[in-house]
Amino acid sequence: MTAIRALLAGIVDYAGLFPPAALDMPAAVRNYASYRAEDTAWMLGRFVVPVNRLDEFQAARAALGVDDHPEWRLSGLVGTDVAADIARVQAFNAAQAGRSSVDSLEARLPTVEAIVAAAKASAESSCSLYAEIPLEPDPAPLIDAIAEAGINAKIRTGGLTPDVFPTPEQVVRVVRRCVERGVRFKATAGLHHPLRAEYPLTYDAGAPVGLMYGFMNVFLAAGLMHEGMTDEDAMRLLDERNPAVFVVTSSGIAWGDFRLSAVQLRRIRGDVAVSFGSCSFREPVDELRALTLI
Repeated sequence: MTAIRALLAGIVDYAGLFPPAALDMPAAVRNYASYRAEDTAWMLGRFVVPVNRLDEFQAARAALGVDDHPEWRLSGLVGTDVAADIARVQAFNAAQAGRSSVDSLEARLPTVEAIVAAAKASAESSCSLYAEIPLEPDPAPLIDAIAEAGINAKIRTGGLTPDVFPTPEQVVRVVRRCVERGVRFKATAGLHHPLRAEYPLTYDAGAPVGLMYGFMNVFLAAGLMHEGMTDEDAMRLLDERNPAVFVVTSSGIAWGDFRLSAVQLRRIRGDVAVSFGSCSFREPVDELRALTLI
């Protein structure tokens, strides 16, 4: 596997149902089916869907009139009643075996108590659980609880307005806590683009422009932090906007004096930074092509 594939394989969890795209279910399902058939399908991860919309999802999928394989992998967004939603997921998986399977769960869990309760509720399921946590104050106690529960973290890296984007210091701090405790994480929101720059925050005409993180910046920083990069260097990498300083070869990816081999990247994607949710699959793909990275 080449270094760029090691970094990007299955990295985009498609969240077309959510803003700023906010597609209806049939459109999002059609898109995902189309992406699965493209030559860049190797970058595509799970279809993200609220657990309380699984029946709607299955109706839209059935309406496609095809029963393509392998089965669709889904990430289910859990509501306030975690136990009830997990029971719903188990019933869905049993009924849709071979067609669709929820194998990942995501839940907003802002307290230690919520993390412990959700982890206990999910223990009997076969799903990986990602606890979305706030980045302020210092999330160390929450990440400690996540580590002790044997689950994963989810961090929000943006949104629809400039004020909801975390600072580089906040991103580095939460990634450092995850690295220190051996906690895997996924990211969500504001990561449509490979590199950090100013972009429109929505698809509306005249949308506000904001400074967004690049998914390559975030994932390479996480990997290099795992391999010993300091927080100061990681913040510089998060803010890097010049594509020319990233050197991509078949065997590794370098930023300045720092380098990750294809073997390290593959391991980091499994053990540190898992994926990111994006309402667009096309933007990441098209911009990577424009940079001649894929």
